[in-house]
Amino acid sequence: MRIVIKNGRLIDPKNALDAQQDVYIAAGHVVAIGQAPDGFVAERSIDAQGLVVCPGLVDLSARLREPGYEYKATLESELRAAVAGGVTSLACPPDTDPVLDEPGLVEMLKHRARQLHLAHVYPVGALTQGLRGEQITEMAQLAEAGCVAFSQADQPIVNTQTLQRALHYARTFNYPVWLRPQDPWLGRHGVAHAGPVAGRMGLSGVPVAAETVALHTIFELLRSVHTRRKANDLHVHLCRISSAAGLELVRAAKAEGLPVSCDVGIHHVHLTDVDMGYFNSQYRLNPPLRAQEDRAAIVRALQDGTIDAVCSDHTPVDDDAKQQSFAEAEAGATGLEVLLPLTLRWAEQQKLSLLQALEKITARPAQILGIDAGHLSVGAVADICLFNPHALWRVSADALVSQGRNSPFLGYELSGRVRHTLISGHLVYSGNPT
Repeated sequence: MRIVIKNGRLIDPKNALDAQQDVYIAAGHVVAIGQAPDGFVAERSIDAQGLVVCPGLVDLSARLREPGYEYKATLESELRAAVAGGVTSLACPPDTDPVLDEPGLVEMLKHRARQLHLAHVYPVGALTQGLRGEQITEMAQLAEAGCVAFSQADQPIVNTQTLQRALHYARTFNYPVWLRPQDPWLGRHGVAHAGPVAGRMGLSGVPVAAETVALHTIFELLRSVHTRRKANDLHVHLCRISSAAGLELVRAAKAEGLPVSCDVGIHHVHLTDVDMGYFNSQYRLNPPLRAQEDRAAIVRALQDGTIDAVCSDHTPVDDDAKQQSFAEAEAGATGLEVLLPLTLRWAEQQKLSLLQALEKITARPAQILGIDAGHLSVGAVADICLFNPHALWRVSADALVSQGRNSPFLGYELSGRVRHTLISGHLVYSGNPT
């Protein structure tokens, strides 16, 4: 279908474009910006007056809960939540049931996602079989099946020799490895940031050292397998950095020239352990919300580029698992539908431009994923988000499309609401006219 998007404010961070421009789409791709190509006759016109037109959001971590956890959410429910939030491409971690450690499971997931004709799904394969940290997977077969990277999700590898072998294997084939830095012993049973708040509440703590010790280990192993003779022969992406001390280590590693990138969950950009209030399990996250100085360091690192991208860390949890005492509740929160407004909120608080803000959830995560997405260059696939940056809405269970209705932002009034989402030139979501 030939579509023209008219009168919108086009923001494309990859191309440093922020101007009122019309977008012309045909055969699922952007065919022109500004002026219609010769002979172009639109079959549909979308009036984007008052709206921002930007590349579809790219999310580096969204648990879709299939296979195995359909009682928490389904592939369809979460992909519908994704397009409602303007997310057109997403990576899903391998901690499903069964784990994504077999090519057939990966192929099945991708096939199911394609049938729904919603957001593009990029599976992250398991680094070790069953995520047990004992034997590395057949990464070549998993990559052929469609895995874009390899990860342990939230399961640390106890045996560092296994991790070293996995990094060697990944380097041989130039596969990205995604790791969430957490020591397997420090704070093993912790549920909150180890600090005064957890102490007063009598909650078991997860110290910052659990992150920094793991980072030291990762960097030392990376030095042992990395060679400068071949540029970018092994890339390690660090998932959900949560502490000021951890960010200093990442900053130093980048300055040294180690091939690393990192992201942060959107909840950690805005919240601290103080926000837990009186044992509110909506704030039970993994990694835990940390101290104010850690949140301040996250905000600074986003601005100076130490943190490359922001992700939703979307982890839908069923009500029964969430409505427990704080220590017993399952960690996780919905994030797909609040990723955009919370990114806009961060930008407004720091007096940053929309161009700077949107880069963290479009072009840069697409680059980390290694996919041709997150931009609206002529010839690009027409994955597009149209949103009203000024529209106010209140986060509530009824307002969320996701089957997981748990969020620490329930009751918050946020600005920024998606009006339309296009996937490969097809309009897959329209809503929120106010």
